[in-house]
This record gives sequence, structure tokens and C-alpha cells, in this order.
Amino acid sequence: MLSKIATAGQNGQFRTSRHIIRLMVGLTPSPFPPSTFFLAILELHAIIASMIPRRLLPTITAALAEVPAVALLGPRQVGKTTLALEVAVTRPSVYLDLESEGDRAKLAEPELYLAQHADKLVILDEIQRAPQLFQSLRGLIDSGRRRGHGRGRFLILGSASMDLLKQSSESLAGRIRYLELSPLNAGEVGRGRLDTLWLRGGFPESLLAQSDAASLRWRMDFIRTYLERDIPQLGPRIPAETLRRLWTMLAHGQGGILNAAALARSLAVDGKTVARYLDLLVDLLLVRRLAPWHGNVRKRLVKSPKVYVRDSGLVHALLGIIDCEALLAHPVAGASWEGLAIESLIASAPQGTQAYFFRTAAGAEIDLLLERPGERRPWAIEIRRGLAPKIERGFYAACETVKPLKRCVVYGGSERFPLSEGVEAFPLTELCAELAA
Repeated sequence: MLSKIATAGQNGQFRTSRHIIRLMVGLTPSPFPPSTFFLAILELHAIIASMIPRRLLPTITAALAEVPAVALLGPRQVGKTTLALEVAVTRPSVYLDLESEGDRAKLAEPELYLAQHADKLVILDEIQRAPQLFQSLRGLIDSGRRRGHGRGRFLILGSASMDLLKQSSESLAGRIRYLELSPLNAGEVGRGRLDTLWLRGGFPESLLAQSDAASLRWRMDFIRTYLERDIPQLGPRIPAETLRRLWTMLAHGQGGILNAAALARSLAVDGKTVARYLDLLVDLLLVRRLAPWHGNVRKRLVKSPKVYVRDSGLVHALLGIIDCEALLAHPVAGASWEGLAIESLIASAPQGTQAYFFRTAAGAEIDLLLERPGERRPWAIEIRRGLAPKIERGFYAACETVKPLKRCVVYGGSERFPLSEGVEAFPLTELCAELAA
């Protein structure tokens, strides 16, 4: 059976996880006889079970049990559709890919079409292609509430954009919950794949590629497609080469304090243009601006954010880093590891956790502060790549000011141990688990 599925995939019948969803929920005719297709369904269930589990799946299921609409936002190719497949196989579902002309045609009269499926979960993929739907969804949700169908109506998938957030916040206020799906992180892949995750990044097709070279080719294609097709589809008219240069400069300065004036000079544009370009990359969840922590302290604090390209694999692709040897020899290695750790820890923390860094003009610094919901004081986390972590005086000085709930050091080893009084060293995967708990 797997060979039949593989052959179908080679022939273009099972092109993507979106196509699989369409087959499984009956929106596309099956290329197989009924008995064969039933076995194919069982095989697909086995494939799903063998995938790397995503922490967000229980959160999505719980959200659908509480609110009418859930928006799952994330970059393209991050696994949103695959995750939707896992949800779809547990309940009656209808899947619509809004990049498909046929599916968009079905929604020419959205109220009429969607009203026929009031008893099903409707999955709307790439919703930013049809933002006008939000107004229709509002009416359907409100009428459904009056009939007792007030929860779990819509699962909306989108490559996050300013238009998407604006439309949904205006039309579905109080009816929608936003969840963010990031690339795979250290807490999800585990210790055994951590080095591969660092080099290749967390996009599933890059991480699971057959070789480092194949992974790099995928990431280069991803960057090119984003610059030349996806971003222009979202509306902004930005020269692809200019945006590539900015993205590459951010990779070179991974984890550095934002200096918009220096970036503007290098790109030969003004500061407002750089801010607009950076806002776009942040909105697309490709770049993170890590805000500085501000407390009522009598210290001269750094007020500019730090900037990270969120996926370590994209950092390495932008810089032409081919394999682990090249990475370890590159000056960006430490900052790249720091970025991986920060993304993994933020993704592992409970929903609603706020992330900051702390730095004073005198040199006191904490790489990451995480304020979890319900806790009055943050976790202070220092990040080191080596196997023998050493803590600088600046960390202790910063902790005296912030007074964190926990003091942790992430390092490249595999054992958890007390480093000094009140400070504990953790492997990255173990601290991810600690935060999630």
C-alpha cells in the first residue's frame, strides 16, 4: 500500500498534505478503489502517528472546544496544514484551500456554502488570500451561537500578515483565538536531533531532508519563493533584492541591538523604509524583535530591541553556511545557537508568556527573561553554547536588579546540575520541558 501511495505521490496525486486532507474529507475524488483507499487512510493515520508531535496540537483542540474560531498563524511550510490534518481526522471536517481557484469559487456566496456545513469544522487555508471572508464568518458564528453551535466552527490557517490580523481583529473580536505555530523547536525534536535542528532549522522539510545539501537547497528555494512570490501576493511592493539584503544583514547581526540608522545607510534608504521592511518580516513571523525589559529601577537601561532571524536554518542559508564544520568555524555560531535557544524556550513556555532581554549601560545583562502567566517574577535565562558554562558578573548584577523567580543557564551539555548558589545549568531540551510544565 505504501508503494501505491508513493507511486501516486510521484504521479502528482498526493502532491501535498493539503491534497491529502481533500481526499480524506471527501472534497477530491479518490484515485483508488474504495477498499484500497480505506487502506490508504489507515496508512495515512500511521504516517501522522510517526511524525514529530507538535506541542500546539492539544492547545488547538482545547481552543476549538472553547471558542467559535481559531486562527493558526505561521510562516509558509511550517506545518500548519499538516497539523490541521491531525485535527481533521478526529471530527467531521470540510477543507478549503483559498489558493485554489475551485475552492475560492465555492465561496462566491460564502454564507450559502458555509451554512450547509454548520455541523462540521471548516478549515480555511491561506485565509489572507480572501480577507473579505471575515465579515461573513462573523454572521455565521453569531447565527450558529443562537442555534447552539457556538464552538469549534472554523479553523483558520494563514501566513501571518498585517491584513489578516487587521481584518480578523475588526470582524471577529471576541469570537477568535490566535495561536502561533513556529518551526520545530528543541523541545519537540529532542536531544538526539538537536545538532541537526541547529544547522538546518525547524521547517519540517528542511529538518527531515535526506542530506545537508538537500536541506540547504530547500531553504534557498524557500527564501527565493518568499521574496519573489509570497510577499508580493500580500500587497507590499518591495524590491526583492533590497529585502534579501536586509534579511542577510539581520542574519550577520543575529541577536544584535537594532540600529535602524546603520541598516538604512547600508541599504541606501531612509529610516522609515527600514522600519516598514522590518515590520513586514516581523509580521510574517520570520524575524523576532526581542523587547528590552523595563522595570521601575534606577538604572540606565538599553531601550532598543534585539533582532533575531527566527529560524537558525534560514540564518545559515542567508550566510551560505553549508554544514556543521562551516557553522562551527563561522563568527555567527554563538549568536545562532542563542537564537535557536530563545525560539525554543519561548515556544515551549505557556501561552501568554512575555519575553524580554535585560541590559544596562554598565554591562549588566540577561539574555532572556520570561514572564509566565500568573507569576509575578520572571525566569532569568543565560545562554551558553559550550560544555563548561561560566557566568559573568553582569548576569549576577542584573539578577540583583530584576530579582527573578528562577535563575537558569542553558548550555550545550546533557546533564542538569547546580552551577552556583541559586543558579542551575540545564540542557536546552530539559529547560524546554521545565518551562512547559
